[in-house]
Amino acid sequence: MAENEKKPLLIKRYASRRLYNTETSDYVTLEDIARFIREGRDVQIIDLKTGDDLTRQYLLQIIAEHESRGENVLPLEVLTDLVRSYTSQAQSIVPQFLAASFEMLRNGQEQMMKNLSSMPNPMAAFPGFADLQKRQQEFLSAMMGTGQRAQAEEDENDKSEIDAIKRQLAELQEKLSKLSEG
Repeated sequence: MAENEKKPLLIKRYASRRLYNTETSDYVTLEDIARFIREGRDVQIIDLKTGDDLTRQYLLQIIAEHESRGENVLPLEVLTDLVRSYTSQAQSIVPQFLAASFEMLRNGQEQMMKNLSSMPNPMAAFPGFADLQKRQQEFLSAMMGTGQRAQAEEDENDKSEIDAIKRQLAELQEKLSKLSEG
């Protein structure tokens, strides 16, 4: 990880309310800041005159703008519950609950990506359409929580699957040989 990715990207807000990226020495918009965050950067927005940290205010503004454009990520019930949490005793647990929920979501996404990247690519060995369909079924099973059963079945079928791939490769080699002779 590069040094500048470890610390937050510092954005300064001038009295004119313009936002200044201190890394690139240019002005940025809220959409630019949203893009930095989507790309994995943390940002910190500081008022140049007072030194106040305005990050929370601007992040809420970004969310509000996306929601107002119809990009509804937060269900109405969640927004309602958030408003209620500001006026109740639950306020003290809501931030920790939300942080834990998003951490679980992030971990789940990372695990899913690891699982997807470890799945063999059936097209690499030309196994045919039936094998492609089988892999899709295994993927769907894994996503639905039945991945362990699919893994056990796959383990049992590994040897026959490898044999089938070997036969298909031999057939392809034979066809290629005939084409190059002709």
